[in-house]
Amino acid sequence: MTKQTYNIRNIALDLLMRISDQGGYSHLVIDQMLKKHQLESRDGALLTEIVYGTLQRKLTLEYDLTNFIRTKKKIDKWVKWLLYLSFYQMKYLDKVPDHAVIHQSVEIAKRKGHKGIANFVNGILRSAQRDGFPNYQNVNDPVKRVSIETSHPLWLVKRWNEQYGIEITEQMCQTNITHKKVSIRVQPLRISREQLLARLENSDIKASPSSFSEQGLVIEEGNILKDETFQEALFTIQDESSMLVAELMDLNEGMTVLDACSAPGGKATHIAEKMSDNGIVYAYDLHAKKAELVRKKARDLGLKSIQSAQSDARKLQEKHGQQSFDRILIDAPCSGLGVLRSKPDIKYNKTREDIEKLSTIQKEILHQVEPLLKNEGKLMYSTCTVDREENEEVIKDFLEKHQEYRVDLAFFDELPETLRNSTGRSEFGVQIFPQDINSDGFFMTRLVKDS
Repeated sequence: MTKQTYNIRNIALDLLMRISDQGGYSHLVIDQMLKKHQLESRDGALLTEIVYGTLQRKLTLEYDLTNFIRTKKKIDKWVKWLLYLSFYQMKYLDKVPDHAVIHQSVEIAKRKGHKGIANFVNGILRSAQRDGFPNYQNVNDPVKRVSIETSHPLWLVKRWNEQYGIEITEQMCQTNITHKKVSIRVQPLRISREQLLARLENSDIKASPSSFSEQGLVIEEGNILKDETFQEALFTIQDESSMLVAELMDLNEGMTVLDACSAPGGKATHIAEKMSDNGIVYAYDLHAKKAELVRKKARDLGLKSIQSAQSDARKLQEKHGQQSFDRILIDAPCSGLGVLRSKPDIKYNKTREDIEKLSTIQKEILHQVEPLLKNEGKLMYSTCTVDREENEEVIKDFLEKHQEYRVDLAFFDELPETLRNSTGRSEFGVQIFPQDINSDGFFMTRLVKDS
């Protein structure tokens, strides 16, 4: 086994320890490590697969491990993570032979621990190779089975089951452990979607037009981040659900628009593009560094109409007068439970209390921002979560307290056909589940302010 191959597993173990025990964000930590070690693309892809996959399946792998341990022996955390990442490769990666996984893991155990730990790791992995992994269909309670099989915390599966029923919950959890294709949004003031498609074909990148945004493309094959069109800032990487937000804001050139919670700027730049960079987009974020990210994204895309600054969305009345805006977007801070495919560590770190606190903040933002909207103006509310307490219940509460607002019924007619009669549609908006259009989970609605 080459030293490089051994290093990949060792790096993966270090990453998993950092993410799980030190609270590092998986996507940021992995990106930093890839840059630090300058791995070849194939090795980088394997490292990313092992780390994301092991994180994504952590509770399943934890359950598997209990099947091979007969005593209540205390196991060091790093040994558990070594076994989890080994199990992941043995169960889910066809191209890695079991004997190679076992050999590498035992070598890591020797170097990081001692002979006794190496023998322990070797014994468990050989048992798994010989006996196979547990059959989750033997778990009688469907909620518990979904939790184990899809590696979602039991409290979360119970909560979604109460909100949506077991069928939607299981589909959502199963989708959350699958790979999601990268989607991009063309900068139409620089290049048309057709022109970009043609350029990508010449670079051996296979893409197909999105059916949810006229600017959208879904990357079927190839690494778009390595293509020269990325360096030229001809597009933005953005999920298809996220693209729908600006698509459904009913925008026109010359409007004055507020994006109250803007970073990292995907929606603000999409709004500017939809208005042909003709108008003003005020984009705010609570953190100054994140507001700078929005400014950078606008500069990279050549957009002049975006003015970005730091501000708490709840204090924007100090910066703008009442009825200043034609359109307002509140892409509210949320639990992020709709983006678990991209950020699997979220599901292990969030709690019921987090959701309750976020719901309170969402209501405060809506209450403080709404006076800034002109009469007959429209307010878009969106989140990248799938929890009713942060979505429908927030809008229901807002409408009860603000009689001058109503859900804009035209919003439902403008939805893509696949979502018009979806199970996630309610009188308060539309909940997009990850399985609906193979995208992130998102909630969105459009409110209109009567004069």
